[in-house]
Amino acid sequence: MRPAEIRELFPILKQEVNGHPLVYLDSAATSQKPIQVIEALKHYYEWDNANVHRGVHTLGSRATDAYEGARAKVAKFIGASSEQEIIFTRGTTTAINIVASSYARSILREGDEIVLTPMEHHSNLIPWQQAAKATGAVLKYIPLQPDGTILLSDVENVITDRTKIVSIVYVSNVLGVINPVKEIAKIAHKHGAKIMVDGAQSTPHMKVDVQDLDCDFYGLSGHKMCGPTGIGALYGKKALLESMEPVEFGGEMIDHVDLYESTWKELPWKFEGGTPIIAGAVGLGAAIDFLQEVGMDTIFKHDIELTNYAMERMTQIEDLVVYGPTHNRAGLVTFNLGDVHPHDVATVLDAEGVAIRAGHHCAQPLMRWLEVSSTARASFYLYNSEEDIDRLVMALLKTKEYFGHAIG
Repeated sequence: MRPAEIRELFPILKQEVNGHPLVYLDSAATSQKPIQVIEALKHYYEWDNANVHRGVHTLGSRATDAYEGARAKVAKFIGASSEQEIIFTRGTTTAINIVASSYARSILREGDEIVLTPMEHHSNLIPWQQAAKATGAVLKYIPLQPDGTILLSDVENVITDRTKIVSIVYVSNVLGVINPVKEIAKIAHKHGAKIMVDGAQSTPHMKVDVQDLDCDFYGLSGHKMCGPTGIGALYGKKALLESMEPVEFGGEMIDHVDLYESTWKELPWKFEGGTPIIAGAVGLGAAIDFLQEVGMDTIFKHDIELTNYAMERMTQIEDLVVYGPTHNRAGLVTFNLGDVHPHDVATVLDAEGVAIRAGHHCAQPLMRWLEVSSTARASFYLYNSEEDIDRLVMALLKTKEYFGHAIG
């Protein structure tokens, strides 16, 4: 893969920031968009803009074909067995909330268990807290090893016959840990539990096959995988989705409406009330086309090589602490530089044209486990190169020089 050639396809990356060529290292928060996605959105609004599933006119038919065509692309991209198993959502957050609100609250009883890990994003924590409060279920946590990984023996010990739901992130947005979700799914199913996988950070970077993982639910966000903001998807096994009630009610999701009773459409539309995110779906479909053209195995290999290079360079910086495992980690490095606040680190780096993330990364329990209030994070994608890592390291050395009094 030639990152320099791929970079040319991303218009936003051609600019300068504070007098320096932009180095964008915040793709774990949101990825940049290639020209193919931008043009797909432009074409939709200029030529096909209409509501879907309603009108019989030409624009309505074209919009419907584009929308449902995007659903088919998502289903194939993650290995779903049917397009009916793909529900368009605003993103992973909405996907998890649908499962926690509809499925979980209908099956949970007092004393039942919901199993999570301390590394979960708030989006995969708070919905389960609320489900537990509403049903009397209890939350249990798989413990973390010192490097932030989990052991399958601990998974075996935590999941019991009282466990009804396991919800776990595939790739941690802080630690870069790649969790063994396939093996965890086997353990969950052995006890009769269902498993939800947070795929926000995994789907953009690696080949995903939900049937091979045998997960019951899987959520993804389009904006992290070169697609537009405000669009994502929930995958669910068909039988489970059919058993669930919608969480939004209104137009489009109905079959028959009377004054006192209503019935719902079949899958997937019963979960997509109101005018859906049509342009977002079109853009997501274009993003999937782009990622498949590059190749997910190629992207994953590139991310791992960049991460290894970054770990090698960054761990040579005195007083810089990196969090998470040293090996088998995804394309991000979370760190702190001495006693310099991460926001100050990010500010100096921005002055050098290097964009990173700073804060608690929507993972406050994990920050407490790490015994820090916040961290800095550099995350990589297919348009990044070793030269970008070199720019990051140079900017960090400049930061260290500037805040020398706070280091050491």
